[in-house]
Amino acid sequence: MFAEYTRSVWDGVIGQTRAVEQLTRAAVAPVHAYLFVGPAGSTKEEAARAFAALLLAGVDDADARDARLALHREHPDVREVERAGARISTEQVSEVIRTASLAPVEGSRKVMILHEFHLLDANAAARLLKTIEEPPPSTIFLVLADQVPPELVTVASRCVRIEFSTIPEAAILDVLVAEGIPAEAAALAAKAAEGNLSRARVLAVDSGLMERRTAFASIPRRLDGTGNTVVALCAELNGLIEAAAIPLAERQAEEAAALEARVAAVGERGSGRKQLEERHKRELRRHRTDELRSGLAVVAGTYRDALVQGTLARPDAAVHAVRRIHLALEALDRNPNETLLLQSLLLDLPSLPG
Repeated sequence: MFAEYTRSVWDGVIGQTRAVEQLTRAAVAPVHAYLFVGPAGSTKEEAARAFAALLLAGVDDADARDARLALHREHPDVREVERAGARISTEQVSEVIRTASLAPVEGSRKVMILHEFHLLDANAAARLLKTIEEPPPSTIFLVLADQVPPELVTVASRCVRIEFSTIPEAAILDVLVAEGIPAEAAALAAKAAEGNLSRARVLAVDSGLMERRTAFASIPRRLDGTGNTVVALCAELNGLIEAAAIPLAERQAEEAAALEARVAAVGERGSGRKQLEERHKRELRRHRTDELRSGLAVVAGTYRDALVQGTLARPDAAVHAVRRIHLALEALDRNPNETLLLQSLLLDLPSLPG
């Protein structure tokens, strides 16, 4: 007879072998704070819940009660903090500090998972520092960030750093196929997601993905130096991006409906309605930004392909175009008006021969 398979708490963490090994060892004698650094969609959020599950359950068994509750964000001794505004404010950090000081509800240990702390306000970082340095003995902090900006450097120095990388395309493909996505759609989504598993899952059920990639790839040959053409192209691309958000919006509607059903059954108190609404706004914003990043990468690829083919009268113009696109991609990190950014970019890009 075959032994029954025990589900691991790490099953949802993809392509992060080194991080999993580090955290598995760390769970034996954990310190007060860890910093998980890596890009969005690298499954660092799943890793944080898995580590919390292991800390509370004491065994690598996803079906153990404490582990199961932690993995599903339902354990009373695992508190997840997500920003309420554009940045994590001093007021929100004050609530983190207050919550950290409270005794665990069930056991002897409590885990605080702090999301998107690369968006930590400078004043809030200073306020959080002392608590991270000297937290209550029962509290372990897991601080998640896409990168370490200047505001986070001092806090980061008080944490054990765990690195997460973009997920290999082949690993994303395997996950999507295992989840029932047809191989062809899975391959296209895995390539377009650029190492982001969360985005790949959205793209895998997105019937308009190829249409959008084709539209972005055609831009260099449709530009004619006029503002009218740029405005029309931006309107077309914005329409395609808005349509791409429909599957995400439908999933969010299902989550909202499930929340309302719980509110009707047990009441409003502690329902998390505001937090869910804020998370949905962030997801839609990130989805739009990801679409622009992916699309502009396709545009840059069109110029690079033209350079490789060696058919351009002015190769330097294509080189300028690629550099200009990279500057626009960097500017997306500063939350600009995306339509104005796209219009300005297209006005500055050269046309390629058809």
